[in-house]
Amino acid sequence: MRAARRAGAAWGLPAAAAGWLILIGAVPLLRLLAEALGGPALGAMLAEAAVWRAALNSLLVSLGAAGLATVIGAALAWALLLREVPGRPVLVFCAVLPALVPAQVMALGWIQAGGPASPLLLALDLAPPIGTPNPVHGPAGMVVLLGVQGAPLVMLAVAALLRRVPGEVVLAARGLGAGPGQALRRAVWPLLAPGLLAGAGLAYVAALGNFGVGALIGIPARVPVLPVMIWQRLSSGGAASLAQAASLALLLAAMAAPALLVQAGAARRVPASGRMGFAPLPLGRARSGVIAAVLAYLLVVLGLPLAALVAAALVPALGVELTAATATTRHFAAALAPGANTAAAFANSLLLSLGAAVLLAATALPVALAMRARAVRAAGAAADLPYALPGACTGVAAILVVLTLPGGGALYGTLGLILFAYLTRFQALALRPAAAAAARLDPLLDDAARGMGAGAWRRILRVHLPPMAPALAAGGILVAITAVNEVTVSSLLYGPGTQTLGVLVFGLQESGQSPLAAAVSCLALGLMAALMAAATLAARRLPAGTLPWRP
Repeated sequence: MRAARRAGAAWGLPAAAAGWLILIGAVPLLRLLAEALGGPALGAMLAEAAVWRAALNSLLVSLGAAGLATVIGAALAWALLLREVPGRPVLVFCAVLPALVPAQVMALGWIQAGGPASPLLLALDLAPPIGTPNPVHGPAGMVVLLGVQGAPLVMLAVAALLRRVPGEVVLAARGLGAGPGQALRRAVWPLLAPGLLAGAGLAYVAALGNFGVGALIGIPARVPVLPVMIWQRLSSGGAASLAQAASLALLLAAMAAPALLVQAGAARRVPASGRMGFAPLPLGRARSGVIAAVLAYLLVVLGLPLAALVAAALVPALGVELTAATATTRHFAAALAPGANTAAAFANSLLLSLGAAVLLAATALPVALAMRARAVRAAGAAADLPYALPGACTGVAAILVVLTLPGGGALYGTLGLILFAYLTRFQALALRPAAAAAARLDPLLDDAARGMGAGAWRRILRVHLPPMAPALAAGGILVAITAVNEVTVSSLLYGPGTQTLGVLVFGLQESGQSPLAAAVSCLALGLMAALMAAATLAARRLPAGTLPWRP
């Protein structure tokens, strides 16, 4: 009997872990496939010229953004990661910020930074003549903005690979007479090529599934893209249009598949670590010029749009020059007034992001410990897909799963539906640090605890939880920071009273309340800054490389 109980306990944890991963990973994706392929909607959709136009726009914009992101990300990696520059941590933090600032907030800042109605340009006497179109409104503006937001992804992919580059290759190259530039070009960059490929794939998928930029810039510019088309179909037809939305989401996933294959191929080309890590090489005489170029880039892509956002929030209306006489805080007061939607949106975003972070961090512990089982690893691969694929795919899949349940219609448009979608979408973020920590655990500790009669859950809580706590916290922090200003998934799933911050900003801008949208965006940035500050304070206890701005 005891042997049977031990065998049951040994299989109980892997079975529970695999079941959880299948529930939030494989089931939504299979339900999406079944809905898209199980009826005539896919064929009807493929016959629509509007769908192919949106697909072509999505493809061209995403490819352009990925190419631009790769160039900028490689340049930032060369200047800030491979070279020794003063103030490096601060510069890296600022270089990563464009990817952390919500897409809809960045888009709104760029919109307010261009065009004749820009309060900032009017205050600087740089505004173009009235009637001049906003240069941001168009495919080029979308490519540039998405490229800037994707550049940190490329830089971070290179940074992750740089931790494995052996410092011995640089010493060998320098010993053969190569200068710092030659050593990097001939010995280091070839080893970092997989990181560039993986980063380009990440930037492409991020641009392909970006709803905020596609909605705030693409709609006024009449450049339809697939994520916005999915939102429009669901908004106009509700649950009755799910088959169409599923078909569009499947098309979006098919367009993302090549990039996922590129990332998988790049992951297999990771160099072996050496005894000594890579140390940045000195810049020499070019140091001042490189620092000036990096600062100028950050000023243009980060400082200018954020300053324009603040200026737009402080004027009575767009087109009014920001001066001491016209400056007003009434939009901030309106955003914070009792009964305004802002407080509810803040509460919803915090509840959803922190709730998802806590739940995913808690489940990551037993799942990571069960990763040695083949079934759990296979289920984990399925759970990685919702994060790798565009967010619109996760949103539609979540609706389909919930509506399949008995009485699931009652969950449609509720916070519970959004929370389920967040669990599906961000499981991989919470699991990766935990799985890496679990792989480093000494199995002898578990054997000793088992020999003393400790059961599976007691060993998890007493033996494994203490050393894995920092990794679990790291995963939870990543989930919270990513989810708090998420807009793609929540724009498809929200209902009355369940608006999130990202949805609120988009709705205000779409309804013509640009100054109020700018004020809410500034408040959202304040919330993001508070979360990042709290994460930074805890950084000393987190695994190295956990926080994106501390590579």
